[in-house]
Amino acid sequence: MTGQAPSHVVLVRPHRFHPNPLTAADNAFQHPPAAPAGEVARRARAEVGALAEALTAVGVAVSVFEDEGAATPDSVFPNNWLSTHEDGTVVLYPMYAANRRPERREDVVAHLREHFAVRRVLDLTGHELEGRFLEGTGAMVLDHVGRIAYACRSQRLDPGLFAEVCAELGYDPLLIDATDRDGMAVYHTNVLMSVGTEIALVGSGMIRDRDQRDRVLGALRGSGRDVVELSEAQVQGFLGNCLEVTGRDGPYLVMSQQAAGLLSPAQRRRIERSCRILPVAVEAIEAAGGSVRCMIAGTHLPRAQAPSPTGIPSTRITVVPQTV
Repeated sequence: MTGQAPSHVVLVRPHRFHPNPLTAADNAFQHPPAAPAGEVARRARAEVGALAEALTAVGVAVSVFEDEGAATPDSVFPNNWLSTHEDGTVVLYPMYAANRRPERREDVVAHLREHFAVRRVLDLTGHELEGRFLEGTGAMVLDHVGRIAYACRSQRLDPGLFAEVCAELGYDPLLIDATDRDGMAVYHTNVLMSVGTEIALVGSGMIRDRDQRDRVLGALRGSGRDVVELSEAQVQGFLGNCLEVTGRDGPYLVMSQQAAGLLSPAQRRRIERSCRILPVAVEAIEAAGGSVRCMIAGTHLPRAQAPSPTGIPSTRITVVPQTV
C-alpha cells in the first residue's frame, strides 16, 4: 500500500440496517427510506457485499465483519469509531449518538492484531462521559503523507480533543466551518472532501469564510495535490465521500454510483490522470446519511513481520462471523 491509499480495508455488513433516528437531527444527508424496513435491510446487506466484491476484484484485500444485531443501525460505518496508522497505532473514538457506541468491536481489533503489527491501542472512548466527541475519519480527513488533519466544526467533533489527538498522532490540525445553503453545519468532514495521493476533492464553496477556504485550498495545493473543487449539489450527492485505495495495478478512487454520475467530463479526466474510478451502487445505505467512504475503515498498519499461513492474501474477502 501507499502512505495515503490502503490496500486492505475493513467493512461491516449489517443484517438489520435502517437509518438511525438519533443522528437525523444534524445529518442533512439522511433521508427516510423509500422501501419497507425488511427490504431496506436486505438491500444494504447486498450493497456491502457488492462493495467487497468490487474492491477485491481490483486487488484490495477486504475483511468483512457481520453485524446480526438490531441495536446498532449505523454499524455499516466503521470508520467513525476506528482508525489505524502506519506507526502501528489503532485509535478507538468517542461517538456522539449513544446507540453508535456499541458499534466498537473487540473482534475487529483482535483481527488487526493477528494480521498486522499493532503497537498500541489509543482508546479515547472515555471522553464520551465528558460529552467530548471525535468521530474518527468521518470527523477528520487525514493527509497521512503531509501530516495534516482537516476537520469541520460540528457536534461530532470537540475542537480541544481534535487538537489533542492531532498532537498525539503527529498531525497539524486544520479546523474549519462548513455549512450548507440553509446554514446547517456539515456533520462530517468526509462528506465535504477526500484526500488521495495526487488528487483531492473538496466542496470548497461550503467553506463560507474566505480565509478558511483559502487555507484549505492552499494546504491541499501546497501538498502537491491537484484539487478538484465540487459544487454543493455534488457534495449533497456524496461525490466528496470517496476514498483512494491501492489495487493490484495501482490506485482506485472508490465512490458511489450516484456520485460518479455527478462528475463532469473535465473532473473525470483530472481524476483519471492519477487513478481509476471505481463506482459501486449503495443507494439504500446513502439514505442513512453516508456513502462509500463512510463504509470503509482503511488499514494503514504495517504488516506483521511473520504473517501466519492464514494471513490476508491481497485479493481475498475474509468474512469474520460476529462474536461479540
